[in-house]
Amino acid sequence: MYKGARVETIVSISWETLLDGVKKGNVRSLARIITLVENREPGWKDAMKSLYPLGGKAKIVGITGSPGAGKSTLTNAVARDFVARGYTVGIIAVDPSSPFSGGALLGDRLRMRDVVTLPEIFIRSMATRGALGGLCQGARDIARILDAFGKDVVIIETVGVGQDEVEVVKAADLVMVVCVPGQGDGIQALKAGIMEIADLYVVNKADREGADEVVADIGGMLDISDNGGRPQPPVIKTSALANQGITELVDALVQGFESGRNADSWQAQRVKEEILTLVETEILDYLRENWERTGDLDKAVEGILEKQTDPYSVVDSLLPLIREASRSKETT
Repeated sequence: MYKGARVETIVSISWETLLDGVKKGNVRSLARIITLVENREPGWKDAMKSLYPLGGKAKIVGITGSPGAGKSTLTNAVARDFVARGYTVGIIAVDPSSPFSGGALLGDRLRMRDVVTLPEIFIRSMATRGALGGLCQGARDIARILDAFGKDVVIIETVGVGQDEVEVVKAADLVMVVCVPGQGDGIQALKAGIMEIADLYVVNKADREGADEVVADIGGMLDISDNGGRPQPPVIKTSALANQGITELVDALVQGFESGRNADSWQAQRVKEEILTLVETEILDYLRENWERTGDLDKAVEGILEKQTDPYSVVDSLLPLIREASRSKETT
């Protein structure tokens, strides 16, 4: 009993020390608390509750696009320009995770070597952890922590997964969609999905042949789309490796900070989405733990494989409490 009480005391002191360090701007405390929160160590939720009121000041920029579009190199150049203007920057670089180990290559840092040592910039690489849409709840949590730490701008570079990578729009103040010549982005501009979420478009690797055609295709898409009376998003050509167009891009981002999604209705919608995501995760974790403990899930799988039942009937039988709660609400 004494040892258990001692462990709880040590954990409590550790969290308090880390939180105090974050509030004082200690980078080591920041890195450690991000790791603990991302891994969902005991006490992570209380830590987020403590840090949440300190945020709300940072501007969050989402950078998304197809694989090979040069998002990491572009993030590197944009962050460097922000620092030159006096901003402090946090970068969350999301890489695909292994379906077997859950780990990731985390190669983004290799393409950001010239900014990783700058004191104004903090880079955190993380895996998607199987989340669809290119962004997991852990990335949102890290953005909140970097905001509370005092970063002026938080850049979320999502994993490149294709047209359905739209989750970042729920977490960012501005979303930048990166396209490149020679990868069919002219055709992609005519399709729904990722091309509809941009606050600005970037045609990267613009020194390649076909860049002007991509710009024209995006412009044509914007001309025929219904944007609700809002101004059309800018389309900017860049070459991150050659540092061309970066100044114009950051100018557009800074302007977007003032005219972007600052409306109370948008902020309310973003908070609503975050609440729903957390609820879904909590419910799923609870059900998974409970079913694995009781063995109901294994029994259900066995019954399905033996053709005795089906997944839909299993779900109906495994969720009686939730169904009953829903019925009670409908009758009130």
